Amino acid sequence: MSHAQHAKYLVTGARGMLGSDLVEALFGRDVTLLGRAELDVTDRDAVFAAVEGHDVVVNAAAYTAVDAAETDEDAALAVNGTAVGLLGEATAASGAKLVTVSTDYVFAGDATAPYAEDAPYAPLNAYGRTKAVGERAALAANPDGTYVVRTAWLYGRHGANFPKTMLGLAAARDTLSVVADQVGQPTWTLDLAHQIVALLDADAPAGVYHGTNSGQTSWCDFARETFRLAGLDPERVLPTDSSTFVRPAPRPSYSVLGHDAWGRAGLAPMRPWQAALAEASSSGVLGEAAGGR
Repeated sequence: MSHAQHAKYLVTGARGMLGSDLVEALFGRDVTLLGRAELDVTDRDAVFAAVEGHDVVVNAAAYTAVDAAETDEDAALAVNGTAVGLLGEATAASGAKLVTVSTDYVFAGDATAPYAEDAPYAPLNAYGRTKAVGERAALAANPDGTYVVRTAWLYGRHGANFPKTMLGLAAARDTLSVVADQVGQPTWTLDLAHQIVALLDADAPAGVYHGTNSGQTSWCDFARETFRLAGLDPERVLPTDSSTFVRPAPRPSYSVLGHDAWGRAGLAPMRPWQAALAEASSSGVLGEAAGGR
């Protein structure tokens, strides 16, 4: 048994979709769970007190309302930026490691090849700006102990998520129009949780890692694959383009993240998104199939 398994872990944002799966991935270890009600991550004294005595902090707390952040950037910045810096300072002070979860939205999404871990920041929206601030702050405060794990297109058992929404809509209407001009990497929160634990167990070098399932697809093809796995006709999902779904926050059109840092750390990147989705589907993560009508 490695020393990592005897470590004391703190998970912030422990009631969210990823936090819940992290708890599962850390089963059998000494884990403290703090949800939003138990810890205000923007309160410096509270953060330092909470971190004290832990060896590893995994920060799954985030302000994730992407559209709301456009008009409430201060609130998003407090949780996604300032708080992450505080966690960096607190873990540095106590000699603990910090894993903080970030996003593909720190990039503009106009690339044509997967984004490297060290690609320059170029966020398109307020949410991305606040997450970039948090990344920088944590890496600056605890450079030897911070892992920034960027992820995207998350779905999981414990949250509202895209495949579940699509299957719900399938029960109510014959066809769905889904954007085909945004490309990314659907990522199962349980896969990400296990990858974070593997990262810690390997005592990998600090820095930035891309925690997305491998491969790439569009939202339209993600929906079609979800239908196929549920025994529904994928042709019921019709392609459209994002100009038909105008939202307050601009979305990156290309969110494919490169996975080279895993290899440098001696770890395998996460499996292909299709394999993860198939297992999630067969284990009931996406809810009950909407029947074959």
